[in-house]
Amino acid sequence: MSLANGRTYLAIPGPSAMPDRVLRAMHRAAPNIYEGEIEVLAADLVRDLKKVALTQYHCGIYISNGHGLWEAVNTNLFSRGDTALVMATGRFGHGWADYARRMGINVEVLDFGLKAPADAGQLEAALRADTDHKIKAVFVTHMDTATSIRNDIPAMRAAIDAAGHPALLAVDCIASLACDEFRMDDWGVDIMISASQKGLMVPPGLGFLFASDKAVEAGKSADLRTPYWDWTPRLFPKFVYEYFGGTSPTHHMFGLRESLDMIAEEGLENVWARHAALSEALWAAFDAWSAGGHDIALNVADPSLRSHSVTAARFGGGNAQRLRKWLENEAGVTLGIGLGMAEPGTPEIDSFLRVAHMGHVNTHMVLGVIASMEAGLQALDIPHGTGGVAAAAAVIARHSR
Repeated sequence: MSLANGRTYLAIPGPSAMPDRVLRAMHRAAPNIYEGEIEVLAADLVRDLKKVALTQYHCGIYISNGHGLWEAVNTNLFSRGDTALVMATGRFGHGWADYARRMGINVEVLDFGLKAPADAGQLEAALRADTDHKIKAVFVTHMDTATSIRNDIPAMRAAIDAAGHPALLAVDCIASLACDEFRMDDWGVDIMISASQKGLMVPPGLGFLFASDKAVEAGKSADLRTPYWDWTPRLFPKFVYEYFGGTSPTHHMFGLRESLDMIAEEGLENVWARHAALSEALWAAFDAWSAGGHDIALNVADPSLRSHSVTAARFGGGNAQRLRKWLENEAGVTLGIGLGMAEPGTPEIDSFLRVAHMGHVNTHMVLGVIASMEAGLQALDIPHGTGGVAAAAAVIARHSR
């Protein structure tokens, strides 16, 4: 007998859980895409997206996922033969590097492995060594979705400034926007990218690119720019179709309007605090399960370096995959696979998983995942410490006082 019948829960790092309000907002007939309501809606979405990014600069919207946004940055910023410096802290840093390389951009990579954040000292040293200022931009992932490492973006800006280098700072916030604290202007970020399917609680399909005046000016000489990916009409539209390079993604827009309203109603700083508290509850459960030397561990040892939207973890001996399958089949909970933590096809890949806690999540959702995981550990006879649910509940109680 399976106990999974009922409403299932997709606790993977995107697509995230979508609020009923968002789903209802999307369930309507399409509007006139040439004028009227759609023009006001597009302008209002850009205005409110900038409030979430905390920027006064420019916002463009693409009908795209995050991989398309990498290409949007590359094509608008670089000419063939230009150089990008990538600070890689997991699979997605390397992914952005690969996209740039395949487009004819010279790529230098500082690889910090799968457990450590990007080091500002190494960034400063690399930029000081670039006396000819060949490096046009520094790419860094705010939170790598594979490793759950959260990088210190103000430290990256400080390193660039300390080196006296003109490189732009470009940040991938696809998995962190509206989950982890991010302040584009205050932190000196020139380009930021994000997407609809994570902290913004909308189905996959919309990508957002934010650019400073400095970035726009630097990109004017780019010769990789193509008509669809050109950010100029998207950042400075004269007609509504220019926001999207053609037909407006009407129903995604309706959903996004609702999700931005929800974020504004809660308050952005309260959204950040909610994610931080729920993350801490999950980590407390892992601390309990790993106690006594059990082969269970969070990927990032230092809590201050962990993402507040997804947690990567190891259950040794292939037990992560066993637990994932049990949860899906017996509890109606789907956790994320371990992405980029071991070579595909090797036994070690089955020892990693990810638990998402991003976007439309609350106490009962996170505690439900934790309790289901603890039940699975017991059902599968996976060695673990006791009291994971109690430890998580204590964290929630403390934050609610």
